[in-house]
Amino acid sequence: MTERIEFVQGNEACVEGALYAGLEFFAGYPITPSTEVAELLSERLPQRGGRFIQMEDEIASMCAIIGASLTGRKVMTATSGPGFSLKQEAIGYACMAEIPCVIVNVQRGGPSTGNPTHVSQGDVNQARWGTHGDHAVIALTASNHQDVFAMTVDAFNLAETYRTPVILLFDEVIGHMREKLVVPEKGEIAIVDRLRTSVGKDVDYHPYLPREDGRLPMSDFGGDHRYNVTGLFHDMWGFPSNDPRVVRDLLHHLVDKIETNVGAISRYREHHLEGADYVMISYGSSARSAIHMAEHRRERGERIGVLELQSLWPFPEELVRGKCRGAKGVIVVEMNMGQVMRQVRACVDAPEKVFLANRIDGKLITPADIKAVLRVIQGKGV
Repeated sequence: MTERIEFVQGNEACVEGALYAGLEFFAGYPITPSTEVAELLSERLPQRGGRFIQMEDEIASMCAIIGASLTGRKVMTATSGPGFSLKQEAIGYACMAEIPCVIVNVQRGGPSTGNPTHVSQGDVNQARWGTHGDHAVIALTASNHQDVFAMTVDAFNLAETYRTPVILLFDEVIGHMREKLVVPEKGEIAIVDRLRTSVGKDVDYHPYLPREDGRLPMSDFGGDHRYNVTGLFHDMWGFPSNDPRVVRDLLHHLVDKIETNVGAISRYREHHLEGADYVMISYGSSARSAIHMAEHRRERGERIGVLELQSLWPFPEELVRGKCRGAKGVIVVEMNMGQVMRQVRACVDAPEKVFLANRIDGKLITPADIKAVLRVIQGKGV
């Protein structure tokens, strides 16, 4: 088998990545601008022996993939803003019960029904805080189709490694634009498979007892072991507990297994950051405009670079702080009211030097939009 070269939408690149990673079950409900993910998988997944089902709504879709994951399958669902809102309670359940799953959110304008066919990046904070209670989450994104493919594969790998939901936070422009995608040969990208317990059927199985490396082996539900799964705080056997020590230790585990591994989870790209006077931080389709603008200004002798974030949560504070240190100014380029900008200001050494270049009108932010902000900053002597 050799690599394939395709000319595809971003949503198609996501499908290719999911199939490459070993997707076995998809449940979803059509919603603009993510519908192509479901449409393509309805044909492609059964051809590979997988299962596709269109559910009655987004809540049922999320619950269906949780159930399928517990039986040992690699699972995914796809939606957009309103559907993502509906999934939040079940996402919280998957966090608490430590159930691997991948949720694709192709962002559109909001809140409410918002701007269904136009771009936005307004779900960044919802991806982190959409479900109630203290918890940690992994959210990945990409600005081009090759990275959409790679981040989708990474999402499945991280979900299996940390036994957690992983969110793919794409946007309408990335989902619907077309460009080249090279689908690598099988084996070229490492795939993390489900870690199953080696405990025999006649031996007591502890579904929530981590190994020394922190990973939790799973037993396929309905297989050799009977065990309890609940959204309540629970002990190592999965049975509900309100013992303060059990509650405290479990909550620390759920957060620490992700937050203490931020270095291993973080994904990013650097563009012309060497000696940059001005650092732009961006992600998703916004990063394409930031990169274009930086390249153009570099040709004119201006030292401008871009830090493209491909993992938004857990937020890579140390990375951002280090890359921004010494810069005259930092410009966060995004299509919302400053959701990532607030994270950047909270972690850099000089928050007063962090500025926002944004659009919130459903149109892709352009290099000219960014340049206008840069001129204002330079005019202030920053």
